[in-house]
Amino acid sequence: MPVALRTRDRYRAVGRLALVVLSAAIAATPLCRMTAAEATSTNGVSPHAVSNAVGRATAEVPAGDAVYDDIAVFTEALLLVKRQYADEKEFRSLIYGAIDGMLVSLDPHSGFLPPEEFQELQEDTSGHFPGIGIHVGIKDGRLIVLAPVDGSPAQRAGLQSGDCVAKIDQQSALGISMDDAVRRLRGPKGSRVTLTVEREGQDPFTVTIERDDVKIMSVRGVRILRNGVGYVRLTQFSENSEAEFDQALRKLQEQKMTALVVDLRNNPGGLLSTAVEITGLLLPKGADIVSVRGREGVRKEERYRAIGAQHLTDLPVAVLVNSHSASAAEIMAGALQDNHRAVVVGETTFGKASVQTVLRLSTRPDCALRLTTAHYFTPAGRMIHGKGIVPDIVLPVSPMKWRNIVLKRTYDEMPDSFPASLREKVEDVSDEQLARAVDIVVGVRVLKAK
Repeated sequence: MPVALRTRDRYRAVGRLALVVLSAAIAATPLCRMTAAEATSTNGVSPHAVSNAVGRATAEVPAGDAVYDDIAVFTEALLLVKRQYADEKEFRSLIYGAIDGMLVSLDPHSGFLPPEEFQELQEDTSGHFPGIGIHVGIKDGRLIVLAPVDGSPAQRAGLQSGDCVAKIDQQSALGISMDDAVRRLRGPKGSRVTLTVEREGQDPFTVTIERDDVKIMSVRGVRILRNGVGYVRLTQFSENSEAEFDQALRKLQEQKMTALVVDLRNNPGGLLSTAVEITGLLLPKGADIVSVRGREGVRKEERYRAIGAQHLTDLPVAVLVNSHSASAAEIMAGALQDNHRAVVVGETTFGKASVQTVLRLSTRPDCALRLTTAHYFTPAGRMIHGKGIVPDIVLPVSPMKWRNIVLKRTYDEMPDSFPASLREKVEDVSDEQLARAVDIVVGVRVLKAK
């Protein structure tokens, strides 16, 4: 028998043995599933929803020889790299890298979690973390700033929604995975990271940012606007957001609110459970909010509906969105739109609405996979991922005007963080999207009164 055939048969034998052992291990060991909320989805700075559900997974060894041949190819490639690569590499690092490469090839939101990152994921539930404070998303392989966190180092450094991070510490970010982006942007308090940023209408520039503790407040800007219209800005959907939103509504009701504008612009998402709770406050009890659909025959469809005792259903509502509203923000906007409960104003949203499930490896329990397992659909059955939510009233705003709107809003909401000496002159900026939303809810209220 030729040497090449004998070598191939050895690799195939290794592949067959590995597959049988792996199948037996998976079938015999409980699998820990933890659903990572969408917001992870954005940049890892928002908390992850982690719920444990123990089940058993079974795997069948596929019939035929093709799978053994494919595993033989992987085995041979692995050994060649181990033996002949210019620098010595441990088998574990090569295998971990191969697993991560496989997952990232599926989509930028899937990835491999080695022990340290898996531990960080389990602990990251407080909404308080060291970093530069930006929510990011990945679109067409590019790392896009969805929004800087209010008062964060990133905001103070001048980063804006829509900026493309081309390099992180001189390393290209093109084609980067979400996990890798979070890993490279985060770091100890006091450390620095240098970003190369591409911005529409400008030449690329670099900015060095010192990392600091970042504290995220979910609800900002609560106040009564003209004609008794209440205003609430939701910056993200975190663990405490529902309580903060409920408190804001009560405060506005005490001030005789007659209509409501919910501002989801630049909201990158967050926890599905929180989005369902907040959306449910504005819908009739039992109304559909969102469905989660995975691969047919693998995951049953899950439906989420409005529950709880408090439901404000007689209040005219408008929702503001833009191209940086993502994930849970899109779920809320889509649910209120499909239930004819709110008029959505602004720009088509980001279109990031997939479900990542964290699957602990039974063969190495301190490691896990973050795997896209499903997508979100609105009550009317519209798929959000890759498409976004199209507003009822489309009203685009130029990047420069939006920058000035955000600056003025930040100065108004956080006067102590931005003394007059550090402020740019943006006093004459008008927020046309907000003004249109106010006009709409006032008109709805007038019509209802007739």
